[in-house]
Amino acid sequence: MAFVITEDCIICGTCWHICPTNSIIEYEDTYKIDEETCVECGACIKVCPNAAIVKSSKAKKEAATAEST
Repeated sequence: MAFVITEDCIICGTCWHICPTNSIIEYEDTYKIDEETCVECGACIKVCPNAAIVKSSKAKKEAATAEST
């Protein structure tokens, strides 16, 4: 299960600096996680000051809930 960076990202770069596999990529006005190189160590989740990184299944559930309201 991969991680995703949500719209709560404040683009601080903390996750980018901590990622041991350099799987966090700058993309337009946010960051994205490369699912192919991510080893799901969770280091990015632990250091994110805005709790903007979640497991992808949680992000999908949150998006579905937001769409239904």
